[in-house]
This record gives sequence, C-alpha cells and structure tokens, in this order.
Amino acid sequence: MTKYFNGTITDLEAKISEKLSDYRYQHVLRVRDYAVKLAKANDVDVDKAEVAALVHDYAKERSDNDFLKVIETQHMDPDLINWGNYVWHGIVGAEMIRNELGIVDEDILTAVRQHTTGAGASMNKLSQVIFMADYLELGRDFKGVEEARTITDQSLAQGIKYQIVHTLARLIHKETPIYPKSLETYNYWVKKEK
Repeated sequence: MTKYFNGTITDLEAKISEKLSDYRYQHVLRVRDYAVKLAKANDVDVDKAEVAALVHDYAKERSDNDFLKVIETQHMDPDLINWGNYVWHGIVGAEMIRNELGIVDEDILTAVRQHTTGAGASMNKLSQVIFMADYLELGRDFKGVEEARTITDQSLAQGIKYQIVHTLARLIHKETPIYPKSLETYNYWVKKEK
C-alpha cells in the first residue's frame, strides 16, 4: 500500500498500463526512474515523485471528447477548449487521475498539471522534478539532451530554464500557439536563473 494511492505500486502500474499503449507506458516507466533519481538528488519525497511520474501521462491517449466532457462537467476554465492534448493531458488529466485512480494529493495533481507547461513561482520541487524527468528520461535523444541532463544534475532550476527556453524556441520556430502558462514559466525562470 502506498501513501498516495489505495494499492501497491504494482497495482498502480497495472491500472496505468491498461490506459496506455506499450510505447507510452515504457516512457512513463523511464520518467519514473528519472524522477526518483532527481527526487533523491533534490530532497523531494521519493514516494510522491514515483506516483506523480507514473500518473503524469495517464490521460495522454484519451480522445478529445473525453477531455472536453471533463472540462464541461468539472466546470474548468472554458478557455481550455481552445487548446489540445499537449495542454489537456496534464491539466484535465489531473482531474481524471483524481476521479478514476482516487489520487487526491494536491502536490501530485499539481505536478501532473504542470508537467508540460511548467509554472512560475508556484512550481514546487515535486513539479520541477516531474517537469524535468519527463524531458530528460533516458529514451529521449533530441539534440542537446545530454547537455540538459548535465545542467540539471548540477542545478534543477537551471535545468528548468534550459528546458523552457528550448521548448519555446521550438514552438516559435514551428509557429505554434503558446499556452499562457508556458510564457509565465519562461518569464519567471529566465529572470530567476540569470
């Protein structure tokens, strides 16, 4: 029995694997491993980090209709309908995790909400760990990932700055709309980590 889920970690893994393709589930397991490593290095509750990492993509492969239904029935910010899975699977996915898995720890749910967009000053250490573990897990092979891992090993905050700068640069290059919370993350961490 874990402190944050009504069952064992093995039970939680089974519930998550039922909702995800094997490809996505393997990513989740790698994020868990990286999150545990970062949690230990940054004095973050390892059990919380493990659960948050395991559930971070729980809703990733749901249909748009599933997300839209939750936005409506949970009376969430109506602006959310203007975004998509990249935003929804974290912010709306946290509500699915609460409702379907019975995980109610606010730190875990907030880490899920923030794992793709980050947050400004409200981003606690657990959220920072999940944000970076998702970016750096050992299956990632994008240009600069080794540099990002080295930076993050030295400073979690510098790693966050690295990630948000490079993520926004990629989105701008693709001329993709940028979710306001991502801009808030950029502005906060670039100023904070000068």
